[in-house]
Amino acid sequence: MSVLVFGHKSPDTDTVVSAIAVADLKSKLGVAAKPVALGKLNPETEFVLGKFGLTAPEVVESVAGQKVIVVDTTDLTQLPDDIAKAEVLGVVDHHKLGSLTTPAPLEMWVWPVGCTGTIVKAMYDFFKVEVPANIAGALLCAILSDTVIFKSPTCTDADKKACEELAAICGATDLQALGMEMFKVKSAVDGVPARELVFRDYKDFDMSGKKVGIGQLEVVDLAILDAHRAGLAEEIIKIKAEKGNHSVFLLLTDIIKEGSLMLIATDDATVVEKAFGTKADKELWLAGVLSRKKDVVPPFEKAFA
Repeated sequence: MSVLVFGHKSPDTDTVVSAIAVADLKSKLGVAAKPVALGKLNPETEFVLGKFGLTAPEVVESVAGQKVIVVDTTDLTQLPDDIAKAEVLGVVDHHKLGSLTTPAPLEMWVWPVGCTGTIVKAMYDFFKVEVPANIAGALLCAILSDTVIFKSPTCTDADKKACEELAAICGATDLQALGMEMFKVKSAVDGVPARELVFRDYKDFDMSGKKVGIGQLEVVDLAILDAHRAGLAEEIIKIKAEKGNHSVFLLLTDIIKEGSLMLIATDDATVVEKAFGTKADKELWLAGVLSRKKDVVPPFEKAFA
């Protein structure tokens, strides 16, 4: 039976491509492995896989009884409901350690970089395994996406170095153009239901016992979302009620202006003021905020503490 490799729910490009790459690497090291996903792929990820001729992973909901490797998260709220019934063999991630625990030691690759794909590239190097050109191209795109084409505060020199090396392998010459090509795909929202837009890149967090959802939509121009804002605001209120969350926030991120408009649905608006120093109960412009991981989650965790 193959080891299943997967990332978080509402999978993004990094979580899907990293699963594909880790499964490829492990298989070449003699461990039969299979990439899977925990939900429907978003348009950007479909574009990247199509561009480099990679097959979309099978979508699964249950992993009970399976041996697994987890990428791009260690938060139980973002993993299968029955993850406790699986045997976790390893973790590859670039976030803070979450709530996942294991009864036995495991292989851990957890680095403070901008993208899990950067760590996966280092794993290929460590084991002296050549990165296939198509996987190199997809990993390159994952890093460009997660680091917002190197604009994100999470971006490190290690991410930039990995991109240079991956670009040489896959033959990419204009990383800025490749990144913008992806973000234009990501910016296509017309005709897409509000719920699908919210869940394109959405994560739930446990913050001092309260369930908090934070989604993010990245576009090349915030005006693209003008006609959708009211519907998105209504949808996060519905999602908050359905999930029983204390709060659901949705970041509408303008990658050119380098800031985010945060839509708010919460039981207690004072957490927003505590986190960002400004009173708001429906929406709030956050200048310079591009990263959920670095700019938004930490101040909210302090506010909920």
